[in-house]
Amino acid sequence: VQLQASGGGLVQTGGSLRLSCAASGRTFSTYIMGWFRQAPGKEREFVAGINRSGGVTGYSDSVKGRFTISRDIGKNTAYLQMNSLKPEDTALYYCAADSRLIGGQSPSRYDYWGQGTQVTVSS
Repeated sequence: VQLQASGGGLVQTGGSLRLSCAASGRTFSTYIMGWFRQAPGKEREFVAGINRSGGVTGYSDSVKGRFTISRDIGKNTAYLQMNSLKPEDTALYYCAADSRLIGGQSPSRYDYWGQGTQVTVSS
């Protein structure tokens, strides 16, 4: 599967952005999907994940209550709605797919990655 992330940009503190992750192929519904982010000088960290049906989601503590992950199987697209953005949310955001259905928060459990989209939150 190929993943294409988009929707990043520059936003002020308190603003919102919606990231999209378009997947190629007809097997999108069989993957666990996740969003990760990486700030300069820091390790890549888990942001949110969603199971195949979209009925189960998980979030890091730092974004819980502000971000919402979703997926539209008909459009082969996953989304990350980000509200109440903070300067510490500034990072390169990646979407990822887990075809082995391992799940979890470790980047090593995801075997397909998009190219990343930059999110910058100004104070």
